[in-house]
Amino acid sequence: MTASPPRHPVWPRAILALLVVALLAWLASAAAVVVVSRREGARPADAIVVLGAAQYDGRPSPVLRARLDHGVDLFHQGTAPLLMLTGGRGLGDTTTEAAVGARYAERHGVPVPAVLVEDAGRTTSESMHAVATLLRARGATRVVLVSDPFHMLRLGILARRFGLTPYLSPTPTSRIAANPAEELKYVLSESVKVPLAFILERE
Repeated sequence: MTASPPRHPVWPRAILALLVVALLAWLASAAAVVVVSRREGARPADAIVVLGAAQYDGRPSPVLRARLDHGVDLFHQGTAPLLMLTGGRGLGDTTTEAAVGARYAERHGVPVPAVLVEDAGRTTSESMHAVATLLRARGATRVVLVSDPFHMLRLGILARRFGLTPYLSPTPTSRIAANPAEELKYVLSESVKVPLAFILERE
């Protein structure tokens, strides 16, 4: 009687296939982060929203200043009648990122009535949810989102999740984008955060 050839278990091949699919999905996510980061999409909207970043004793960090400069430029170009600054208070801080941004914008010619602040959010998701709530209460849904280039794809996903129509405008003078090693670190981080935002975030 001829012996049957040994049967190889199926599960190692299934695990390998899953790993390949996961790798391809991650690479696709990373590529999408890069592609979207290079697109300028500003257009007339209800508000310009500048995402917060670190501030030092009431002074914007270089990263935050670059974002603010771009947001202020868009406001002076007539892109939107409102400029919203976001960002809460970090551990040990005496003020919020949003308050620092508001003072900076006002010093650079943005009228006080045109400046809005969202100062409760400690994460991108929290900030975008609060922004959506505040703006929708005013009947505003079209927003130009300003942040560093690596941030754009996830911001757009979150804005849509929370009922906004986003137009993405990456900061052209981003300190992070100017440093290839630093930018790569953030792109890799976003390549994981983007699918999570797409799958998990809900209104």
